[in-house]
Amino acid sequence: MRYNIKDILDIGPHCTERFIDSQTLAQMPNLEIALAGCSNLLGRYCVARTAPLEHTLFYTLAGQGKLTTQNEQYTLNANTLIVLPAKQSFEVKIDGEHWDVIWLNLANTKRWKHLNLAQALVLTDQKLESLHLAMELLYSEPNANLRKSVTPVLSHYLNTTLQNNSQGAAHNRLIGLFEEVDKRLQFGWTIKKMCEYAHYSPPHLHRLCLAQFGKSPIQQLIYLRIERAKNLLLNTRWPIAHIAVYVGYPNIFNFSKRFKKSVGIAPSEFRKIDTFLE
Repeated sequence: MRYNIKDILDIGPHCTERFIDSQTLAQMPNLEIALAGCSNLLGRYCVARTAPLEHTLFYTLAGQGKLTTQNEQYTLNANTLIVLPAKQSFEVKIDGEHWDVIWLNLANTKRWKHLNLAQALVLTDQKLESLHLAMELLYSEPNANLRKSVTPVLSHYLNTTLQNNSQGAAHNRLIGLFEEVDKRLQFGWTIKKMCEYAHYSPPHLHRLCLAQFGKSPIQQLIYLRIERAKNLLLNTRWPIAHIAVYVGYPNIFNFSKRFKKSVGIAPSEFRKIDTFLE
């Protein structure tokens, strides 16, 4: 589904936000942070931006939010960090009774070039409370020199969290998807279900699979099913019909046809290899 996103700014009277800008912290331009803030949201809250120039980060402290891009929807639970690359339109709103969140707009510069991703990056189980406390201190501390001393904390958490995770997360999510597929080969996997599990759009999943496996998502699924079937044919005496169901082919005729196309011989002939080896 493709979502139509238009600019929206709808913030109810019970929402509180603390903005951090270059007036609050003179070093903001050096960190290449355009704007940041801490928000406690309650009641009515919906903000949408069309093709923003900066990378946008949301880290959920408590409660729940919902973020929608043109191609995907994401539920933002506690300890979830989502990174939206520059020029990707989005809408964000409360998705529960309340939503406590910190957010940062990072300049689309060489420093943050690793955030120029194909789509949103979702990182769960992040521990960024120190980043939150640093931002609260930047807002509340009246002494400029003390605010300046917090800058290394801000820089450290942004650099380590974003640099390390943005490079490996896309790979890890893809591997995680097919580890799950391999655990449940009998499940009725489709492109749609794979995309829902990994939070990928179909074209992006296709590109990642070609780059990682040299196969389309469905070809990789078939490969895993046939490899499991080969193993079971050689190492068990289960009926071929049972093996077919176990690896995701309820119809034994379809299984035999797919197996022969992939391996070159029928399952029954392949099983005889075990006898010949003995």
